Amino acid sequence: MEYRRLGNSGLQVSAISLGSWLTFGKQIGDTTAEDLMKYAYDNGINFFDNAEIYSKGQSEVVMGNILNKMNWSRDTFVVSSKVFWGGDKPNQKGLSRKHVTEACHAALKRLQVEYLDLYYCHRPDLNTPIEETVRTMNTLIQQGKILYWGTSEWSAQEVQEAITIAEKYNLIGPTMEQPQYNMLHRERFEIEYFKLFRDYKLGSTIWSPLASGILTGKYNDGFPNDTRLNIEGLEWLKDKTLTEKNMDSVRELTKYSKELGIAMNHLALAWCLKNKNVSSVISGASKLEQLKDNLNTFKYIDQLNDPVMEKIDEILGNKKEVTFF
Repeated sequence: MEYRRLGNSGLQVSAISLGSWLTFGKQIGDTTAEDLMKYAYDNGINFFDNAEIYSKGQSEVVMGNILNKMNWSRDTFVVSSKVFWGGDKPNQKGLSRKHVTEACHAALKRLQVEYLDLYYCHRPDLNTPIEETVRTMNTLIQQGKILYWGTSEWSAQEVQEAITIAEKYNLIGPTMEQPQYNMLHRERFEIEYFKLFRDYKLGSTIWSPLASGILTGKYNDGFPNDTRLNIEGLEWLKDKTLTEKNMDSVRELTKYSKELGIAMNHLALAWCLKNKNVSSVISGASKLEQLKDNLNTFKYIDQLNDPVMEKIDEILGNKKEVTFF
């Protein structure tokens, strides 16, 4: 396993981590979830990602039960939660001091831990001043309930505002962002966040590195039944991801991956890991075999030299150059 610093912090996270979105408490049974976490931990994964909204909290309950059963030393793993969508009532969602604080307490209880290593603002909240959220996160850090806080799918402008507020009032600002990043979805990470990575060494724990499985090539010849894109409620993800343009790119990438002698899932994961601004790639898995296979990715990273990366960019046709300094 390779470990990387989380941005400008001293925290070391495994370059591949295990996420629970759509799987724990929903797509897979608790026994499978336990098998996945145990294998991940035994093979060097130390970061386990979660959120209050995942399976309406049940994902954190399942993970908490596993952590309690495994009884791993607390200094050997990193666990996260995210706050935004907690419930339907007015103060059960958003990033107000009330909801952020209460959601943190609830996550600690579900995960059965005394503190969260990472706590994310799952989306920006236009109804709450960013200063209120920054001050609340700073308070939770001072209370020892969280160690680092960050954002997920915030614009660069919003992250910059949070950093500026923290600097102005001598508060602890965001350490990391959790954006979507993969071969098919790259502009925000590579262009919009460029100055944040350059000037503040912002950390990143990226989600959907395989574009919901499309970058494995399993959709090239049809639509399999045993896939997360068949899950009720994810029609939006299916429509957004399974576009004709994306499928054409993946089919061409699949041909090239065969020329390289690298499986498509390994090529897609290694491509993400090749980016120096990626702290950790969050891998989801519904089967143990998938996780085992994904962990074989590291041996292919060095094969992605400049000519290979240029050929991939040529096939994708979606790379944009930074035009500011």
